[in-house]
Amino acid sequence: MNSDKPLHRKPWAAGLVVFFGLVLSGGGYATATNVVETEFGSAEQVSEGRKLFLANCASCHGTNGEGAIGGPSLIGVGAASVDFQVGTGRMPGQASGPQLYKKPVQFTEEQILAMAAYVASLAPGPALPDPEFLRTDGNVEHGGELFRINCAMCHNAVGAGGALTEGKFAPALGGVTEKHIYEAMVTGPQNMPVFNDANLTPEDKKDIISYLKYVENNPSVGGFALGSVGPVAEGLFVWIFGLGFIIAISVWLGAKAN
Repeated sequence: MNSDKPLHRKPWAAGLVVFFGLVLSGGGYATATNVVETEFGSAEQVSEGRKLFLANCASCHGTNGEGAIGGPSLIGVGAASVDFQVGTGRMPGQASGPQLYKKPVQFTEEQILAMAAYVASLAPGPALPDPEFLRTDGNVEHGGELFRINCAMCHNAVGAGGALTEGKFAPALGGVTEKHIYEAMVTGPQNMPVFNDANLTPEDKKDIISYLKYVENNPSVGGFALGSVGPVAEGLFVWIFGLGFIIAISVWLGAKAN
């Protein structure tokens, strides 16, 4: 008679259901864990990043990156923002002001990546750049055109930097690593706008980096560049030295005639 019972009424049916439930839940957890490890780093790296964050960043940005009186929320800023800000020494910040300055880096590369992994795990955001787009073998001519259209009004046509309003400035780009240039474009630090892939494709960003590194590694073909800060410095040089030389010659000729 027992053999004629429906399958769901068998004594072992409940145990079988529990077993398959554990398999599905465990498999789902393992899959989720693998996604975290692939996208943000290992669970150990995220855990280490959280410890570093709590010790060095939470007082301003909140214990869960939600922001506080001293600093904005970091939810959604992505790993690229952390790598740029901490990797250039701008963070942790030492004093409030119109703009954070680049200063000596306070953490190792492994610690920076750990903090980046933790912040990236909070919410989706710009990831660390693909090394393929950090190479300097892009189209320099195209990169120069894009830079002059999108960046030169603040950073100068050759990346020499320039002054902005209210004590802010666009820093010089000479000596900045390829990774940090790319991360600045995708995160928009300080007063800089964000150039996502809809504005500038990864290939476009690679071309801009190639142009900046070309300018950095090749001397000015026009001679003395006067800091490459544009026509103001060049005009001032002409007025002071050029016109001054003419006046000096005129005075000398007048004295000679007398």
